[in-house]
Amino acid sequence: MKIMIVEDEALLALELEFEVEAAGHSVVGTAPSRNAAFDLIEQGQPDFAFVDVHLNDGPTGIEIGERLSERGIPFIFVTGNVKRIPEGFVGAIGVIEKPYTMHGLKNALTYIGERVMSGTEVRPPAGLILAD
Repeated sequence: MKIMIVEDEALLALELEFEVEAAGHSVVGTAPSRNAAFDLIEQGQPDFAFVDVHLNDGPTGIEIGERLSERGIPFIFVTGNVKRIPEGFVGAIGVIEKPYTMHGLKNALTYIGERVMSGTEVRPPAGLILAD
């Protein structure tokens, strides 16, 4: 699966990239801002995205989520403040709350891979809050 990472904290983005690749997926790119994410959506053609809500240009992760939804690209918000996500999660599968553990992230990746790639309905792991 080709995964896009939208995260402005370089260390977190690097850790997430490492875990994604260790799980057998590829990272099409990392974006720290709305404009970089919009470019990456068009150029990288991701199958899936992890999106932080608050980036270096403000709480623009919501706009990025809306763009992903318009393109039919599934995504999960990764944020320290779940309350910032609007009702309905603007089309996100769900949210992983920061701080997250690497074990929790691996479990979420497995769930996402099964759900996105095979379309199989599987039980979500602990730590992944699904949209209603």
